Amino acid sequence: MAPAKLEGCDRLKEEGARVCINDALTDDELRAVLRQLEKEEERDLFGLVCKRWLRLQSTERRRLRARAGPAMLRRMADRFPGLVELDLSQSASRSFYPGVTDSDLAVIAAGFRNLRVLDLQNCKGVTDVGMTTLGNGLPSLQSLDVSQCKKVTDKGLVAVASGCSYLKRLHVTGSKSITDELLKSLSKSCPCLEDLGLAGCNNITDIGLSTLADGCRHIKSLDVSKCTKISDVGVSRVAEVAPSSLKVLKMLDCFRVGDKSIFSLAHFCHNLETVVVGGCRDVSDESIKSLSLVCCHSLRSFRMDWCLNITDSSLKCMLSNCRHLVALDIGCCDKITDSAFHSLEMGGFESQLKVLKMSNCLKITISGVGSILQFCKYLEYLDLRSCPHITRLGCQQAGLQFPECCRTNFDGSLGESEGMVDFFL
Repeated sequence: MAPAKLEGCDRLKEEGARVCINDALTDDELRAVLRQLEKEEERDLFGLVCKRWLRLQSTERRRLRARAGPAMLRRMADRFPGLVELDLSQSASRSFYPGVTDSDLAVIAAGFRNLRVLDLQNCKGVTDVGMTTLGNGLPSLQSLDVSQCKKVTDKGLVAVASGCSYLKRLHVTGSKSITDELLKSLSKSCPCLEDLGLAGCNNITDIGLSTLADGCRHIKSLDVSKCTKISDVGVSRVAEVAPSSLKVLKMLDCFRVGDKSIFSLAHFCHNLETVVVGGCRDVSDESIKSLSLVCCHSLRSFRMDWCLNITDSSLKCMLSNCRHLVALDIGCCDKITDSAFHSLEMGGFESQLKVLKMSNCLKITISGVGSILQFCKYLEYLDLRSCPHITRLGCQQAGLQFPECCRTNFDGSLGESEGMVDFFL
C-alpha cells in the first residue's frame, strides 16, 4: 500500500525542502519581524497571515483610530492591551451627537491603563463627569485633546490636571467656559507641560497666563489665539520664564498684544520657529525687525496679516535675515509696496519660502510679483486674492513664469481654509 500523502508543513519537513515559519520562529522572533514594519497597512497585512500572527499583531498595536460604543471598547481593550494612543475624534463638519459619551470614557479609563494619548476633538457628548473619570483612571496620560467639547469646563479638566501629572500636551480650543482656574491647576500639577492650545478660550486672562508660566517652565507651544483678554503682560511673562523652550506662539486676533510682547520675545526667546500675530494691530516695524534679527536662524513661519502698521522696512528685514523662513502671511498689510521685493531681487537674494500669502495688499502690483518670482524659486502656494492691481490675465500678459509646483490663488473667498497653508501657519 502506498504511504499516505503528506501535506503542508509535514510534507516540507519530510522532503527537507524548508520548514514552516510558525514552527521555526518563536513569538518573540515574530514580534521582532512585526516591529520592522513601519507602515500601518503592512502591520495590518501581517495580522492576516493566520490567527497566531493576528494575536501577536494585536498585542503589539500601539495606535488605534476608532468610533465605538462601550461594548466594542471593552472588546478592543481585551484585544489591544498594549495600546498607548487612541483617537476617537470627530470631524467638525461630520460629527454626530452624542458620539463619544462619559460611559465610553469610563470604559477607556478602566480598560486602557497604559494609554498615553487620547484625542476627543469634537466629541460633544463628553462632560466633566467623563473628564473626572479619566483623571482618576489614567495617571500615565500625556496628551489630551478636548477641543470643541462644549460641555467640558474647568471642573473636569482640573481633575485631569490633578490626576495626570505627566501631562505634556493639552488642547481645549473653543472651550469658552475655561478660565484661569485650569491654568492655576496646570501650573501646580503638570510641570512637564509643553504644548497648550487655548485658542478661543476668551475667559483666560493675563493673571492665569502668568500663573501658568510660573509652574510650567518648559512650554514649547502656546496658542492663545482669540483670547481677547490676553495682553502684553501675560505674553511677556511667558517669554521671560520659557526663553529657551518656547518655539511656537500663536496670538491671532489678540488685539491687546502689541510691541511690548514682541520686544520681550526678541529679548528672551531666540529659538522661535512659528509666530502668529495676525490681527494684533498695534504691532509695528521696530519690534518685528528686532525679532527678525534675533530669530534669524530659527524662524520658519510668521503670520502678521492685518498688522496695519507694518511697512516695507520690517518686511525687507525679515526676508533678508530669516533665511529659513518657509511660510509668511502679510495679508491686508496695506502699507507694503513693491519696493520691499525689488530691493531683494536686485541683491541676488534667494528665499526658501514655500507659502506666501499677501491677499488684499492694495499697493502691490504685477511688478512686485515679478520680483518675488525671481528670489522665491521654491514657492508652492501664492495667495494674491483681492489684490486690485494683480490679475491672472495681467500676469500672463507680463510673461510671469510661476514655479511648476506652485498653486497661485487669484480668486475665492478670503475666509477659505487652505490645508497646506494651515500646516505651516
